[in-house]
Amino acid sequence: MTIPPLAPASTVALLRPGIAGLEVFMVKRHTAVTVMGGAHVFPGGQLSLADEAGDVAALCDGLAGVRQRMDGVLEDEARAFHVAAVRELYEEGGILLARNRHGTPVGSRPGEIAALDAGRAAMAAGRPFVDVVAGERWRVALDWLTLFAHWVTPDIEPRRFDAYFFLAVEPEPQDASHCGRETTGGIWIRPGEALTRCRHGEIALPPPTWTTLRQLEKFATVDKAIAWARSCPVPRIQPKSIFQGSTRIVTLPGDPSYPAVEGFSAPETRFAIENGRWRPITP
Repeated sequence: MTIPPLAPASTVALLRPGIAGLEVFMVKRHTAVTVMGGAHVFPGGQLSLADEAGDVAALCDGLAGVRQRMDGVLEDEARAFHVAAVRELYEEGGILLARNRHGTPVGSRPGEIAALDAGRAAMAAGRPFVDVVAGERWRVALDWLTLFAHWVTPDIEPRRFDAYFFLAVEPEPQDASHCGRETTGGIWIRPGEALTRCRHGEIALPPPTWTTLRQLEKFATVDKAIAWARSCPVPRIQPKSIFQGSTRIVTLPGDPSYPAVEGFSAPETRFAIENGRWRPITP
């Protein structure tokens, strides 16, 4: 079997304080897309060549910390993963992690919300991210991202990604919204509620998304979640597959079929794939 190559990717779990506690923004993937169609996930996607360009670096704050806990990744590569996270969150979630020329979050000054919407529309039409940011004299806030996980797609999948997961907090002046192209919906939801809806078959959650929500559901506040993310280990996790008859089972480290990986633990370590959906199997 030929194993497909890995494509670098970034994902952002965007948080905000809600009335009943911490909430996370999720988008529903269009059923027509080839990767995780119909699933609820966090905004994210594949890196582009432009994410590595030097002209992007000149527009970024927080460059000094990009390699922290990204073992074996070069400085330019680490920056590209962070830039891609900001860009993908803007494209898919409508949130731009950036400061204006006054040093405050973009959206806090008159006219900036309209400029954000216009910039997002321009990018959908093909305008480069760097041109949108440079044209408004904004500064990309890489320091608003907190790395907390590293997931790699199983060898068996036709498309594979080497994805870093980040936490970020929604800037108060901005409001998240789905893009309407690769995604067909966007919701703010408490992690525990998303898990319950998945258990009831109402939404589909891939194993990395499920595991992240399980990690986040224990935190009552955004500050506690960010504090955890800043100190947690970031091991490389690659799910594996086994078959029970015709049913494919995805397993995580710590499962009886999969040795533990230092720094990683999960309440559920196996998921059945049935009718294109993932179902956690409780021991």
